[in-house]
Parts: sequence; structure tokens; C-alpha cells
Amino acid sequence: MKTLGHRAYPDGAHFLASLGGYWKHERTGEWFAHTPSGQLANLSRHSVTEHDDGTITASPSILISGGGEAPWHGYLERGVWREV
Repeated sequence: MKTLGHRAYPDGAHFLASLGGYWKHERTGEWFAHTPSGQLANLSRHSVTEHDDGTITASPSILISGGGEAPWHGYLERGVWREV
């Protein structure tokens, strides 16, 4: 399943991130995202490419597991989430 993501921007101390949102921390420069299922993804161990249109690609694939939630595994490519 593919889900269109969106770039979120800082709003004071809070980030406007919802399902599928991704953002760059304004102080650390690290990338984070909320998967389409709502799980927080820290992309610090991924190579993140920021494209001219503001979308990003993170590689390798993103795997979120633990925390008592169902795992999420997939890709974020040019701002589009693809679950595998």
C-alpha cells in the first residue's frame, strides 16, 4: 500500500506532524517521521536525501518494532510511503 506523506515544519516548540509526516529537527538536524500507522521513526541511522521539491527519501528501508505495537516495515521515497 502506498501513502502520500507530507513535510511538516516546526511551529514553536512543537512539530506539526501527523500520520505520514516527516520533519527535520531544527536544532539537531536529525530527520524524524510518523509512519502511516502513526509510529515514530527516528531516521538518524538512515541516509536521508532531501529533494528540490522538499520531499525526502530515506534508505535503507524503515523498520519500526517493539513498544507493544504491530511492526511497520516499508520505504519512504520522494515523500511517498510504501509498506512491504
